[in-house]
Amino acid sequence: MSHSVSDPLSCWQCGNILNNVILPVSRREECPFCSADQHVCKMCKEFDGRNTCSESRAEDVRDREKANFCDYFSPSGGVSVKTSGQQARKQKESDAKAQLAALFGEEAEPDAQVLNQEESLTPAELAERKLREMLGG
Repeated sequence: MSHSVSDPLSCWQCGNILNNVILPVSRREECPFCSADQHVCKMCKEFDGRNTCSESRAEDVRDREKANFCDYFSPSGGVSVKTSGQQARKQKESDAKAQLAALFGEEAEPDAQVLNQEESLTPAELAERKLREMLGG
């Protein structure tokens, strides 16, 4: 999926919508929320999710989460609905707490329930929720 100017970009690490990103994405572009580099393999449409690049002419990049100079970089675009980075760590932590609580016959903590509810939201609903949180509504 190629990225157009009207498509919102979201950070590959925290999932927050990135506003005011000038295309083509600069090597120095960072997420204003988590400070993650954005000109990275994990943000590129050529990244296949299995830690490899589908562009056969691209040079090998060792750290797929750090800014690079790849000439084939093209932002994947769209709002990320997968959990990654901090969201994945929070999800694992919440799942572990829920399993521990279940082991001792207790109820899971509310944050695990909220994360599970977010997984059932559509990309549009998730984007709307994040926008409302940013605007304080």
